[in-house]
Amino acid sequence: MIKVISLGCKVNSYETSAIKEQLFSLYPNKDIVLINTCSVTSVADQKSRQIIRRERKKNPEAILVVMGCYSQNNADYVLKECGADIVLGTSNRSKVATLINSYLKNKKKIVEIDPDTRHFSYESFESFAVPDATRAYIKIEDGCNNFCSYCTIPYTRGVSRSRPKQEIIDEIKSLISRGYLEFVLTGIHTAHYGIDNKECSFSDLVEELLNLPGLYRLRISSIEESEIDEKLISLFLKYPNLAHHLHMPLQSGSSSVLKRMRRKYRTEDFINKVNKLREVCPDIAITTDVIVGFPQESDEEFQETVDFIKRVNFAEVHVFPFSARPGTDASKMDGQIDPRIKQQRVQVLLNLSKQLQLDFKNRFLNQEMEVILEERNKQSGLMSGFTSNYIKLDGDFSDDYKGKIVKLKVR
Repeated sequence: MIKVISLGCKVNSYETSAIKEQLFSLYPNKDIVLINTCSVTSVADQKSRQIIRRERKKNPEAILVVMGCYSQNNADYVLKECGADIVLGTSNRSKVATLINSYLKNKKKIVEIDPDTRHFSYESFESFAVPDATRAYIKIEDGCNNFCSYCTIPYTRGVSRSRPKQEIIDEIKSLISRGYLEFVLTGIHTAHYGIDNKECSFSDLVEELLNLPGLYRLRISSIEESEIDEKLISLFLKYPNLAHHLHMPLQSGSSSVLKRMRRKYRTEDFINKVNKLREVCPDIAITTDVIVGFPQESDEEFQETVDFIKRVNFAEVHVFPFSARPGTDASKMDGQIDPRIKQQRVQVLLNLSKQLQLDFKNRFLNQEMEVILEERNKQSGLMSGFTSNYIKLDGDFSDDYKGKIVKLKVR
């Protein structure tokens, strides 16, 4: 039995899938549990610990392999308190098979953590990831150079480094030949692709991929305002297979909070870029992330965020209460916000997001739009999928239509 569990971001999901393919081919008759952990918030830390312990208890004889951001910073705890057999961090994941062989031979626990994330290079895997879903996530980059005041990711993942371009192209071609239609470019800081090796810019890569035969839809997972250049904007006019959707993390609509967060833009920069995008692509969905309850966030600053979200008129807002990560500058700031106030502010933005989603969908009422069917909706029993501009639609189709393109009317 081989069991794999991925927590957190789509990058983790991609990495886990790639390693899973290798494990199934090499160890079809071995009991192995692989857990890829997350540490983006204190809740993610807790969930990682709980799942490692749960799997150790459920599978006492299995080889328990734990890797990822949580184990990068907590290797001793994962080994001694959670009962892992092999502990990796955010490097050396391509060595999983070699480490399992060593463990099978010697029965000695293994810790393979490189504490100096600054010199990490891009790590390729032996196998391409084969997605379980109809939408294929393609990892093109790892690490982050931003060093926002609230975030540990540059310390756990290292700085930005790019995947070789030909490897990306080869993987997408392989998946196109298997019938995949939609591809989502992802990374820790996706649009920093090319910043380290200058092989090509992110926009150049996107254009090259859009020209691949058989690529029906290319979606960008997340991109910062400053990384949306004139070329990328022009691609929305030139290529109909570029999804009309961008996820642009805002984090706060208050300029003073953005400064404390060490975000590298002003609110006016953000909305100006959104307006440029809408000039060339009027039906584009702009979605975002917002952190509420950042240290010292006043009622007035929170209201600035509410007002700015309405001004931008996002299609959806993902809302997160601030989580103090040990060692970050934000965790040491005065003026930590009461958890009850955080939750009140979260609820305000969740309610606003629901209304914005409805308003965006209503713009397209009775229009017929193309959808790639992905899964059966548990509530309605209908097959569902997303339009190019990320509207979820349902239709009465059999399971045979999973992964197929259909036209559905927005209702």
